[in-house]
Amino acid sequence: MIFRFMHDHQAEFPVSIMCSVFHVSRSGYYAWLTRPESRRSRENRELAQEIAEIHRESNRIYGSPKIHGELRRRGKRHGKNRVARLMRKDGLYAKTKRKFRVTTDSNHSQPVAPNLLNREFNPARPNQAWVSDITYIWTAEGWLYLAVVMDLYSRTIVGWSMAERMTRQLVMDALTFAAKRRNPPRGLLHHSDRGSQYASDDFQELLLKYGMICSMSRTGNCWDNAPAESFFSILKRELVFHNRYQSRAQARQSIFDYIERFYNRRRIHASLGYLTPSEFEELNLAA
Repeated sequence: MIFRFMHDHQAEFPVSIMCSVFHVSRSGYYAWLTRPESRRSRENRELAQEIAEIHRESNRIYGSPKIHGELRRRGKRHGKNRVARLMRKDGLYAKTKRKFRVTTDSNHSQPVAPNLLNREFNPARPNQAWVSDITYIWTAEGWLYLAVVMDLYSRTIVGWSMAERMTRQLVMDALTFAAKRRNPPRGLLHHSDRGSQYASDDFQELLLKYGMICSMSRTGNCWDNAPAESFFSILKRELVFHNRYQSRAQARQSIFDYIERFYNRRRIHASLGYLTPSEFEELNLAA
């Protein structure tokens, strides 16, 4: 281990100084250099390089479970503990969580719908049940609000919208985007919280236009809309909390890239068998 460290850092520190610091002989180090690398050592080195590549490609998002899952997708069969050990050795960790507040404003007099979804978060087919929610992102220009629509079947974000204000138009734009993109059959169950934006007459009329059935969470119960809450937690943990947006335009571009280029198409999900949302839909619809 010491000789490997010395070899990896010989461009930074003289060998003689490192030998003195680690109390090893120069002759021992040079003898180690001439010995053929063991098979296990070579495999660990190659595996560590691939782990670092996956970690870098995920924007340092993946921890050892997802790295292990991605390796299996590539046909590599390595133990979970081995992957975790090599990541610890190289100082590779997943980005950490931070808490965020809920944006729901349910203090209004508009009618609300019953919780028809009832936490049935695993529908049998696409476009059977969607969930929606709103969150906010801070920029140097002020808040940017994001509304998303998720298909529960594959956890795909099928619609989204961003705006400077948290209005009913924000959620209507996200739903319109999703409906035009997916063209779902009538009878789809649309679930949200009891926020005034979702309870508004305009949004309810839009649901009727698309033939969607309205479902809403119970008062103060975030678990009724857990998949949408989970997505926002992932978005903030993996992207937002690691950026300082100087403008709303910068935040818009960053979030667009994350949702469309990474989350829907490249980010693997343990709940989907370590497939991406797009892969999960393609694989199961082709079966």
